[in-house]
Amino acid sequence: MSKISALLLAAGMGTRLQPLTDKLPKCLMPIGGIPLLEHWLSLLYRTDIHNVLINIHHHKAMVEEFLLRARFNKWVKSTHEPKLLGTAGTLRQNASFFEGETVLLAHADNWINCNFGDFLDFHVNRRPDKTIMTMMTFRTTKPKTCGIVELDPEGVVEKFNEKVTEPPGDLANGAIYLLEPEVTNWLFEKKGATDFSIDVVPEFLGRIATWENTEIHRDIGTIGSLRSAQNDPIPRSCWPSDDDWSTSYRSHQVHQDI
Repeated sequence: MSKISALLLAAGMGTRLQPLTDKLPKCLMPIGGIPLLEHWLSLLYRTDIHNVLINIHHHKAMVEEFLLRARFNKWVKSTHEPKLLGTAGTLRQNASFFEGETVLLAHADNWINCNFGDFLDFHVNRRPDKTIMTMMTFRTTKPKTCGIVELDPEGVVEKFNEKVTEPPGDLANGAIYLLEPEVTNWLFEKKGATDFSIDVVPEFLGRIATWENTEIHRDIGTIGSLRSAQNDPIPRSCWPSDDDWSTSYRSHQVHQDI
C-alpha cells in the first residue's frame, strides 16, 4: 500500500458538549473509558499510518500532555492554532508535512468503528480511475444536519447538498477523506478556501469516490450522542492503560457526568 500520512482535526471547542468541554476537550471525551483521540491513533497505528499531525486549540495544554506519552513518540506531532484556520485552512497551512503523499484528513470528533483497512485499500487499489479523493459516507437518521451526497453508477459524487432543508437522501458525508497530492496542491493555491466541505468538495464533483461505512459512525458532539456511544462495541487500544496519564484520566469527573 502507498504511504499515507494523516491530519486529525482535533481543535474544536465542543460547544454543544458544554459543560463537559469546560473541563476536558472534545477530542479527549471517553468512549468506553478510552479517549476518542486515542481510539483514532490506535486505529491508524493498526493500519500502518505512522506519520500523523494533529491540530490543537481548545484546552491546548491538556491535549499536549496526552500526546507526550511514550506511545506517541516520533510518529505523532501536533500543531497549535491560536486562531482556528478552518478545516481546509489547517491542511493548507501544513501542506509541507504531506508533500507528495496521500493524505488522510479526518474530523477526529467523529467516532467510527469499521473495517478501516478496507477503506484504505479501496482508495489505493479499487476506486474509479477518474477520482483523486475518497470520501467515507454513512447513512444518517438526520439528513438535514449533514452534507448529503448523490452518486453516479460508479459511486462517484456528482452532487453535494450541504445541510439543505429538503435533502435528497440519507447518504451523508462522513468528513473523513483520502486525498491524492493533486487535491492538496490545488488547495495550496486557493488561499480563500477555509472550510473543506463548503470550499473544496464542490470543486471536485465527478472526481470523488465514496466508501460507505455500514458499521458505526457517530458525531459525538452532543451529550446524548456521547452517551449512546458508550453502548457501542469498543475496540481495545493498542497500548496498555496502566501509565500515569491513564490512571489520572480514569479519575476525571467526566466519566461520572456521562
